[in-house]
Amino acid sequence: MRECKTTCPYCGVGCGVIASRSDEGEISVRGDPDHPANFGKLCSKGLALAETLSLDDRLLFPEIAGTRTSWPVAIDHVATRFKETIAQHGPNSVAFYVSGQLLTEDYYVANKLMKGFIGSGNIDTNSRLCMASSVAGHRRAFGADVVPGNYEDLDDADLVVLTGSNLAWCHPVLFQRLMVARERRGTRIVVIDPRKTATAEFADLHLGIRPGSDVALFNGLLAYLHAHGKTDPLYIFKHTHGLAQALMAARGLDVAKATGVSQHLLEQFYKLFASTERTLTIWSQGVNQSSAGTDKVNAIINCHLITGRVGKSGSGPFSITGQPNAMGGREVGGLANTLAAHMDMEDPQHRDIVQRFWKSPTIAKSAGLKAVDMFEAVRNGRIRAIWIMATNPVVSMPDANLVRDALRACPLVVVSEAVRNSDTATLAHVLLPAATWGEKQGSVTNSERRISRQRSFLPLPGQARADWKIICDVAKAMGFNGFGFQSTAEIFREHAGLSAFENSGTRAFDIGACSEMEDSDYEELEPFQWPKTKHAASSPRLFADGRFFTPSGRANFIATTFNATAHLNPLVFNTGRIRDQWHTMTRTGKSARLAAHCGEPFVQIHPIDAKVCGITPASLVRIASARADVVLRALVTEAQQPGSVFAPIHWSDMNASKARINALIAPNPDPVSGQPDLKFSCVKVSPFAARWFGYAVTCNSILTPPADYWARVRIPNGFGVELAGEFAPNNWRYFAEALLGGHELATYEDMQSNRFRYAAFNKGVLTGALFIAPGPVGLSRQWLGAQLGQRFSANEALQILAGRSGGVPDCGSIICSCNNVGRNSILSAIDNGAVTLTQIGNITTAGTGCGSCRAELQGMIHGKCLQAAE
Repeated sequence: MRECKTTCPYCGVGCGVIASRSDEGEISVRGDPDHPANFGKLCSKGLALAETLSLDDRLLFPEIAGTRTSWPVAIDHVATRFKETIAQHGPNSVAFYVSGQLLTEDYYVANKLMKGFIGSGNIDTNSRLCMASSVAGHRRAFGADVVPGNYEDLDDADLVVLTGSNLAWCHPVLFQRLMVARERRGTRIVVIDPRKTATAEFADLHLGIRPGSDVALFNGLLAYLHAHGKTDPLYIFKHTHGLAQALMAARGLDVAKATGVSQHLLEQFYKLFASTERTLTIWSQGVNQSSAGTDKVNAIINCHLITGRVGKSGSGPFSITGQPNAMGGREVGGLANTLAAHMDMEDPQHRDIVQRFWKSPTIAKSAGLKAVDMFEAVRNGRIRAIWIMATNPVVSMPDANLVRDALRACPLVVVSEAVRNSDTATLAHVLLPAATWGEKQGSVTNSERRISRQRSFLPLPGQARADWKIICDVAKAMGFNGFGFQSTAEIFREHAGLSAFENSGTRAFDIGACSEMEDSDYEELEPFQWPKTKHAASSPRLFADGRFFTPSGRANFIATTFNATAHLNPLVFNTGRIRDQWHTMTRTGKSARLAAHCGEPFVQIHPIDAKVCGITPASLVRIASARADVVLRALVTEAQQPGSVFAPIHWSDMNASKARINALIAPNPDPVSGQPDLKFSCVKVSPFAARWFGYAVTCNSILTPPADYWARVRIPNGFGVELAGEFAPNNWRYFAEALLGGHELATYEDMQSNRFRYAAFNKGVLTGALFIAPGPVGLSRQWLGAQLGQRFSANEALQILAGRSGGVPDCGSIICSCNNVGRNSILSAIDNGAVTLTQIGNITTAGTGCGSCRAELQGMIHGKCLQAAE
């Protein structure tokens, strides 16, 4: 086995990974025990990385207008069309939309081309959708986009406040680190979230605030700390500015009324925060993805500044990024309103520094269009050529139908992608095959400012190329110098050199120590935190000396005002992620193991709202806003707050009939950061009038199943498909043959009850099965999927139509993805006396992997205990 140390391509934790490749090409993945971000731990997604490397859906050759072409022709076509567009309509008529899935070196050359050679600021990133409000909040408070925290603070904190972060599911490795710290030192945990999430299950205190009321909560905390003398007057005097104005904005608010949290619970939280010196506040998309996201960030930071809890071990404000290289993109100016090396687009001196370093013919004079405005400009024709790299905005952007329509109308859409079919790739005039994880060389930066190498261990398939190579080839074809890079090491050296260029300590980001490293040093580069200057070692902690990067050297309190958001429709719509999937599932959707926990798009709704709306558990519901509607499976649960509903973001038109959640979302951006509000929309919920329901398994993918509602998911030997329709077909047998293929068909048909079952065999081997019922199909999906590819005698085939195992144990729906442990196996362990997580782990191995299923396990134990008590 040949081993390669690299990094995980998912969330911003930045876990180290060891990928092993045998001589036969078999890949296995495990956590890197020496990497300081994870010390060998991986979440379920990271553990399943080897299952996502198949080439069955890869884009392997350049295409123009759907026809395969050569790289020279494709590069020349893109360069010529961009040059023509710029010549006719100016540099602001073109744009790049890039991604936190790019490596820093890819990001760097894309930013250099657009801002320093084309001369436009029109390069923005999908990080605008997740972290832009934190960037803006850091810059307002600290004078630079600096996250002062470290993962070690999780080990040292006495109180951890998690707000807008379902850490247990979205950053499981950090959550398990917190759980270890809690066992060791008794760390208390407060979770602030409208939903009772998997994270909230482990909280000492859960504040189920009204959606959008975060500013009110933290303004109330600021006023409380000041009124009760729980401040650090010397720190405030020496190191901050603007407290009076911040207090004026914070006072006089009825926090209990604004947040919906009882005064008793508020007092508990405020007293706990006030009395605990080592307090760490962690936030993520639940704070950032808001039309008031920047104010939410600054309201949190204000509470740490007034107590002097910044730059100290175990305390501070800590923004956790969503993507593996969102931070790296910020470092190279990937956002439309920033320059490379954290320099400011608005600062003429910074623009001069960057232009002279690049020796570029021009430099963007003003900020470009941020993501929401960029696609609006595509729609109205101001942008006439756009290059989209490593992201899927037709699914991920708010008002996603507008984005789709904009790209359909755009004269030139270039897409660099690894997958052949995505909602965005299908709209491209030019498709450029890009390298993906396992094939890429470069670096990434995680949430604690730690730069790590991502290394390749697989050959490039077909004619796929690295993104930086594609960008440099286009730049050279456009006639620009400065893009003759031969390796990522060379790009990284230039990036490091710019960070140190004319930087006398006034700019936070400085990795000048890497500007002269040899290629071999880059290849062996160990993870390090910036800054790492030519004169000093890597700095794990910033602001410990109370000096900030503002003109005054002091941190700024920012006055934040709470404005309640009114909603006309009955329910507030909240969006987010689930445990085992990532973004639009172009990678994680290839793993059957990751699909086993949540295989269908769903909406969480409280029982009270479900009753009002006429929704029953497991039924299908239509969610409608002013922009679009979707159809989802109802999950009726008291974990959801009355008055609001929640749905995950991951499904696209590639794997479901109508589940592009962000098509419902209004493009309401934060006025400071430009980050759209993805957590607060107004919707109506109603039953989907299905007359029939079905479930099918098949060895072959069904691109568009013949049903009004469908959701397709990978299972171990093929695909599983949920189905439903408003009108039944005339002949179910013909329907089954069209769906399953023309093999031998065993049938069960009950016309009176409208129940139909079909099983397709090829020489006795099960190739597909279809179950139809007048209501949601009650069937063990796990068991039926496991029968695909198995050989059956004529008598045994009846077991398939019966929908039961015939004595073979059925593990049930998967709860623990890491170890493939099902619900029935866990319930059996509980029935046999396992009443703790440790006991369940010892018997079944559930919860002993990444640990993100432990909240669900705890709930099952609790439920069984309640049944026993009754």
